[in-house]
Amino acid sequence: MPIITLLSDFGLKDPYVAEMKAVILSICPEARIVDVSHEIEKFNIRMGAFVLASAAPYFSVGTVHVAVVDPGVGTKRRAIIVETKRCFYVGPDNGLLMLVARKDGIHHVYHVSNQQYMLPRVSRTFHGRDVFAPAAAHLARGCPPSEFGPEIHDYALPEFAKPCVRKGALLGEVLHIDDFGNIVSNISAEDLEKMGVCEGCPLHVELRGKTLALKLCSAYGEVPAKKPLGIIGSSDFLEISINQGNASKVFKAKIGDSVRVSSLSSLTKRLKNMVE
Repeated sequence: MPIITLLSDFGLKDPYVAEMKAVILSICPEARIVDVSHEIEKFNIRMGAFVLASAAPYFSVGTVHVAVVDPGVGTKRRAIIVETKRCFYVGPDNGLLMLVARKDGIHHVYHVSNQQYMLPRVSRTFHGRDVFAPAAAHLARGCPPSEFGPEIHDYALPEFAKPCVRKGALLGEVLHIDDFGNIVSNISAEDLEKMGVCEGCPLHVELRGKTLALKLCSAYGEVPAKKPLGIIGSSDFLEISINQGNASKVFKAKIGDSVRVSSLSSLTKRLKNMVE
């Protein structure tokens, strides 16, 4: 049976999630629908992207993921299907899908414009029900993604989808702050490996005007209680944490803050170049 996941900022008080499920099941009654989350902060694309990127890798190949955090609904922003090496992502072209799609490996991106795969009447305010849900259901039934509309290459790619390297350092940003106060960056374990950083290595992290000397740990308990550390969290991103403490409160961090990470070797090289 095909799996379709749903993520949104709709909450559970209103009938919106049920309406999307009803549309999916009317088209693909054999679908198994899994709710990832409907408690994404309203209009918070970063948070939606992070939660989707955290959950999606654990679903089987061929899963269809529908994500709707869509402050631009009703405007000229496009509805898209992203086909990756593993699965399909359906949602608005506002960057929401790209954090996880880039990690999966993007094959094709299609503009959903074929009205045959939408509801007969498309509202201005609820594309989750009228466009994304039916598209996902038809995909789950085996409809080729190329049938939904033309392939595009100018899709939105937000800055939070990929950190950059500048002067030997990784420049990223705060992607998420969890309930423990861990500061989750968009810098992945793979990004650090490419910079030659492994567990046990010292890190220099610049955050909100402060430079933190941290150890990249494999467990919170590798440093004393109330002491800061760096760690690769369960979502495979670098987190700035405090053992048994709240890093976001201590460092006054917010989602969207810039994060600059350098290793001891790259920092030494920078200082040497400055002296020379």
